[in-house]
Amino acid sequence: MKLTTGLNPYGLTYYLGLQAAGTPRANPKPAGLEGFLALTEELGGKAVELWEGWLKDADLPALRARLDQKGWKRIISSGLQHGDVEFLIKAAKALDTKLIRLALTPILCGDRAAAGQRWHELVHSVNDKLERFAPMAEAAGVTLLIENHQDFTSRELVGLCEEYGPAVRIVFDMANTFPVAESPIDFTRVIAPYVRYCHIKDYRVQFTEEGLRLVRCASGDGCVPYTEMFEIIGKHNEELVACIEVGALEARHVKLLTPEWWHGYAPKPAEELAACLKAARKNRLADDADWQTPWEKGADHDLAQYELEQYRQSARNLKALGLM
Repeated sequence: MKLTTGLNPYGLTYYLGLQAAGTPRANPKPAGLEGFLALTEELGGKAVELWEGWLKDADLPALRARLDQKGWKRIISSGLQHGDVEFLIKAAKALDTKLIRLALTPILCGDRAAAGQRWHELVHSVNDKLERFAPMAEAAGVTLLIENHQDFTSRELVGLCEEYGPAVRIVFDMANTFPVAESPIDFTRVIAPYVRYCHIKDYRVQFTEEGLRLVRCASGDGCVPYTEMFEIIGKHNEELVACIEVGALEARHVKLLTPEWWHGYAPKPAEELAACLKAARKNRLADDADWQTPWEKGADHDLAQYELEQYRQSARNLKALGLM
């Protein structure tokens, strides 16, 4: 499989100006799209995931020409609940890309129980929106890539692809299997035929009394077995685009050791849960280790360099693995 690797903006939210925008904690000197493109070039990336907010007022033909000159692939990025999908389809055509990444819901940590009735309402909304927009995407020759954004299981994502046809496929966040209690390898095996794009993300896991705390780290420094996962995906793809993403500035606490967390899930075989817990032990954080990021500590002056160094380390790690 030919792998083209680049950058995703969501692990650089403070540096780029996306974190806490419009509040006193926002970066006073955000790097924005220009800083993102410069970092991609510095690290030798050949693809970029472009946040929808950057595109609303952009000169899209000029941006396309710049990306064409560099020979970079591009993906447009938004969310199904808040994004203007009709605009995204038009922007995809203007930027000459067939890939639109969509987070499906705002649910995090696999915590359907905390959402209560809202979870069922969100699932209904996802189905309504995909039923509406999938035909538009297919007519325009673009693909809506639905992400495992800590909410849907592998089998549920495949069900959405099969329900709404070839214009709906999967962007695989390679670290977001743990929030729905699946191991990276098990999740990959289920979704591999439908994967069209990957987020190369990683976590170090700290075991807690309630479950798993997922702590951001450079891609390749955590527990996600990229090489094996790409081998499985490669059986279904001759070419693939993947972008480095570092996790959020807030740790994710997956409380799967509590009975309440499982509300809203189908029964799970014990062997599958055991595989998830075993995979989470690789490079794990000690129970008493400091897990907080500079953002969680209020050390905002350290944030930009913290994010940048994690992306630079990610690129070094992936190059060492032959994935960039």
